[in-house]
Amino acid sequence: MPAEKRGGSVAGRPLIAEELALNLGTDVIGKRVICLDKTNSTMEAARSEADAGVPEGTVVTAEQQTAGRGRFKRKWVSPKGENLLFSIILRPPLSQLSAVNMAATLALVKTVEKLTGLRAAVKWPNDVRIDGKKLAGILIEDSIESGAVRYAVIGIGLNVNMDVSRHSEIANIATSLLAATGKRFDRSLVLRTYLQELDRLYAAVKGGDPLFAPWKASLETLGKEIEVKWQDAIEVGVAVDVTIEGNLLLQRRDGSTINLVAGEVTFQK
Repeated sequence: MPAEKRGGSVAGRPLIAEELALNLGTDVIGKRVICLDKTNSTMEAARSEADAGVPEGTVVTAEQQTAGRGRFKRKWVSPKGENLLFSIILRPPLSQLSAVNMAATLALVKTVEKLTGLRAAVKWPNDVRIDGKKLAGILIEDSIESGAVRYAVIGIGLNVNMDVSRHSEIANIATSLLAATGKRFDRSLVLRTYLQELDRLYAAVKGGDPLFAPWKASLETLGKEIEVKWQDAIEVGVAVDVTIEGNLLLQRRDGSTINLVAGEVTFQK
């Protein structure tokens, strides 16, 4: 397995842009890599770079975020240098935005499988989990003008070498590659693997493949009774299907069906 022992191994080294980009072999993703020691948020840093006109596929990483956040503006717990915190700038056509989300999520599932042999699953809309615990989260924000995408920023937090048991606020709901395998990983290798997987899937999207079938197959939400919170509304029912755009079809207890674009899902016992 591509993991490293404790101590002065590469598992604990800071990410280095030149090493990440060296012989990466991608067409778009990772052609430019920016490694920061500390930033308030890699998504904000990436948006600034995107506004400045950096090439599509630019990656912004940070060892530490002072204002990192997940969905619904929740704080993202990540000790310095233990996990992967990064954002990627893309410029897809508006019609392919939903497929970009699927590509970003599937790339995480493929990366976990390739590096660990473990099966990861997707909790709709875009949390990646192992054995029912959250391993990674994805947040996508875009800038659209006159019906065209100026850029989309994919923000990802992936737990790699964090001992989740030391963080009481997430110990029961989160995991990491370390927790799942008992091994520490070279974060550079993990990130390079992800960039390569995303590049392959993004090429498929640009070639007209919506990635819907493999994305749907990766979902652990379908067929389950769930609660979905979105803005000020709460819906309860069974997740019966997803649309080609990635929306969730929820059948309420009264038999009616609602089409949900996003939301926070809680499995019902």
